[in-house]
Amino acid sequence: MEAHAHPSGPFAVGTFSRGDGPRFAGLVRDGRVLDLRTVPSLPGGGATTRGLLERWDDVLPLLHAAAGSGDGVWTPLDDLAVHAPVEPRQILQSGANYRTHVIDLAVAHEPEGGRPAEQVREETAAMMDRRAAEGRPYMFIGLPSAVTGPYDDVVIPNWCEKPDWELELAAVIGRPAYRVPVGEAAAHVAAYTIANDLTAREAVFRRDMPEIGTDWLRGKNPPTFLPLGPYLVPSAFVGDPGDLRVTLKLNGDVMQDESTKDMIFNVARLVAYASRTVRLLPGDLVLTGSPAGNGMHWGRLLRPGDVMEGSITGLGAQRNRCVAEAREA
Repeated sequence: MEAHAHPSGPFAVGTFSRGDGPRFAGLVRDGRVLDLRTVPSLPGGGATTRGLLERWDDVLPLLHAAAGSGDGVWTPLDDLAVHAPVEPRQILQSGANYRTHVIDLAVAHEPEGGRPAEQVREETAAMMDRRAAEGRPYMFIGLPSAVTGPYDDVVIPNWCEKPDWELELAAVIGRPAYRVPVGEAAAHVAAYTIANDLTAREAVFRRDMPEIGTDWLRGKNPPTFLPLGPYLVPSAFVGDPGDLRVTLKLNGDVMQDESTKDMIFNVARLVAYASRTVRLLPGDLVLTGSPAGNGMHWGRLLRPGDVMEGSITGLGAQRNRCVAEAREA
């Protein structure tokens, strides 16, 4: 694994289990996991990562202390199952938030016999510039039931003909946020993690109801369509979330390899915008959109047997195999 595939900082936090046993919040350091239920300074608050996030400002110093002490029960990471690092109550997803990605999709979706590709690129680029200067983010709601673990199989529904990958940076809320200004929004982000926001491309645009537009329920939310993790990396360890490398490999071949610098709206603007409508709660996710290099761009969509490997600078890496949904008898 590349150097940037390892989590940065002195520790990260995740959700683990011993085989089929109960899941617990753990602190990851140097290939070992501290069961946070066994840390005396975290009575009752170390059972789940969402419980930690609900009092994050108080908990973070305690995690620093626990990482450097000999207290609690430590287990080799390789001996544990790694699950999605948090159970969010709400997932806010961002569409069309990477300049190059939007331009590529506009070219891919141009009807046969339509505008020349260069014209589409120029006109879409001009539109992106206007959005960045004057516009608002485009956000929609995802379902927690789509979340799966960072190493779990992704199940392609038997109705899905165009499954696509979308690796992206996810901001994890700590302090509750409601109508927060852009300048204060970053303080409400406790941590960052990796999300692969898969899409059933053929389901996004309703051809039977074009006047209504997009169908994000069907296009985004089948079970396992949101691999998450492996860890929550505290925002203080991440550095600049606007300067991270997002890389996805399909069967070993690099498909996405872009910097978060290409985002049209940065993390603070996305969190602030979402909070204008939604009361963001600890553990909620704000997904920041996918960079260029999706299957639609390459003309190569997911198939059973494919393996996706995704990493973001300082956040670790995930690996998911695609499998076909079992046919009903």
